Amino acid sequence: MPEINVFRNETNFQILEAGTVIFKRSDPSDFMYALLEGEVDIIVEGKVVATIGSGSLFGEMALIDNGPRSATAQVKSTAKVVPVDKRRFMFMIQQTPFFALQVMQLMAERIRKFDDTVQ
Repeated sequence: MPEINVFRNETNFQILEAGTVIFKRSDPSDFMYALLEGEVDIIVEGKVVATIGSGSLFGEMALIDNGPRSATAQVKSTAKVVPVDKRRFMFMIQQTPFFALQVMQLMAERIRKFDDTVQ
């Protein structure tokens, strides 16, 4: 997966301990998250469908389509995350077209991986 580096020098981050639920399926979508360190499990119907590692994003889909969360995100190992609200997300994709492309590549990769598991 492409590594998202625009957040590497971010100072507005949160440290979350293993087991922390960041959001639950069907929650309203108010933030996406950049994962600077650690791992986060993405869970659907009690099953881990993906583990997100450092340098990646999660929760971005909800900011794009304004729908409720499609999965639960739970910290697997102590994580350093940067919450990004819709306003900042929109600013970033307007100011940094490469960031928008990285988000699209990330989403496409996840869809392809999901398709492979369904088949």
